[in-house]
Amino acid sequence: MQLIEISLVMVLLGLLLGFVGAGGSGFIIAILTVVFGYPIHTALGTALAAMFFSSLSGSVSHYREGNMVLKTGLLVGVSGALGAWFSSGWSSFIPEEKLGWMTSGMLFASGLALWFRMAYMGNKAAEAGVPVVAFTWPYAVNAVLVGGVTGALSGLFGIGSTPFIQLGLMLLLGLPMRYAAGTTMLVIIPIALAGGAGYFTLGYLDVPLLLAVVAGTMSGSYVGAKFTKRVPVAWLKICMVVTPMIGATILLL
Repeated sequence: MQLIEISLVMVLLGLLLGFVGAGGSGFIIAILTVVFGYPIHTALGTALAAMFFSSLSGSVSHYREGNMVLKTGLLVGVSGALGAWFSSGWSSFIPEEKLGWMTSGMLFASGLALWFRMAYMGNKAAEAGVPVVAFTWPYAVNAVLVGGVTGALSGLFGIGSTPFIQLGLMLLLGLPMRYAAGTTMLVIIPIALAGGAGYFTLGYLDVPLLLAVVAGTMSGSYVGAKFTKRVPVAWLKICMVVTPMIGATILLL
């Protein structure tokens, strides 16, 4: 019965995550630990693995909607997968109570960082035109840097690092906001796969729980992605910033 309740809650969460281009692992962790009482290490492993499926669903939708820069997403995502795989094992050395505070802090920091960047980047992030990407060596180095750092954060804290990925895509790689949101969904796929595999080897992956979370988030995420380019950019900004902060607040409780 509890797994059914979890699945229904995840449908609603998936709508929001698909809309803002987030994998939502931090939000999922908060709900599983605070609302449903799961240990945080189990919640981290399950949520990170679930992100693979929700992001896959959201990525298909974003790709069809034209919100994605494919080559950039692949390069950043592969780099992120390497970072997530190596850092996922480190979380087992962090006590449960401290890990909860650290994860919550990372979610708050990600929301604040995204808000700060949006407040000072002007209208460039909101441009609707298709970005022109030149795959030079500096561009490739920046893409690997964005992927490696955000992937390591994802593996260690079990979060998707969505705001940090979006910041990197907008600030270092020059993507407009809509394309940053869609491309981020693609980036999260290999990061979640590698990080989830790392937690699985440590025994922190609850398969029945994973199936319940995936069933809800995949369906919700696919529908939510349909609204990304159909609402005012100001709404998208607000939702991108507020989403990780809500998850952090729940986790602090």
